[in-house]
Amino acid sequence: QVQLVESGGGLVQAGDSRRLSCTASGRAFSAAGMGWFRQAPGKEREFVAVIFNWKGRNSSRAYYADSVKDRFTISRDNAKTTVSLQMNSLKPEDTAVYYCAAQPSGSYFEPSSFAYWGQGTQVTVSS
Repeated sequence: QVQLVESGGGLVQAGDSRRLSCTASGRAFSAAGMGWFRQAPGKEREFVAVIFNWKGRNSSRAYYADSVKDRFTISRDNAKTTVSLQMNSLKPEDTAVYYCAAQPSGSYFEPSSFAYWGQGTQVTVSS
């Protein structure tokens, strides 16, 4: 059984940094994309970032939502079982439940494309 477990959420102040982690168990997503989405109260789940490993190469490519570009950085470990999201210069509008997702089969910015999801971790940014 595949499980994605997020950690690292909490209450921070505007301007602070926070690092989220997601650990996959049950299988390794070696070449598949792994990403982060978020959902604020009353809003739809939205794309934050995704990272793909280049098959056969020791490199990766990441894509970000415009709202987090230059503030957030997604990374994954060499064993391909953990993906992290480093969040800097946090803003109150970043407040949301953050979800880890894996193995997109279509558009990487669409939640419906991802096969596996974590349970989410709350990030609250106070002003």
